[in-house]
Amino acid sequence: MGGMFGGGKPDTSAAEESLRLQREQAKEAREKAEQERRDYAEEMAAGKRARRVGGKRGLLSEGRFSPELGIQDDEEDNNTLGSV
Repeated sequence: MGGMFGGGKPDTSAAEESLRLQREQAKEAREKAEQERRDYAEEMAAGKRARRVGGKRGLLSEGRFSPELGIQDDEEDNNTLGSV
């Protein structure tokens, strides 16, 4: 009897599709924001680690020809430990 008076279900497929698209876009936006947050945290941690560790490069003098070798004397008999 419902068919005689046009009492069928309304077509909601367009609204359902729109809702599905909104949910997908929101999910993608959340994932992108999370990835950006992770990338930023990694950059900050790398900077902090670089400042903390530093390495030996900052200790080497630019004025020497080979700073890794340290100070070298031309005289072989020069003892730096005090023995003469």
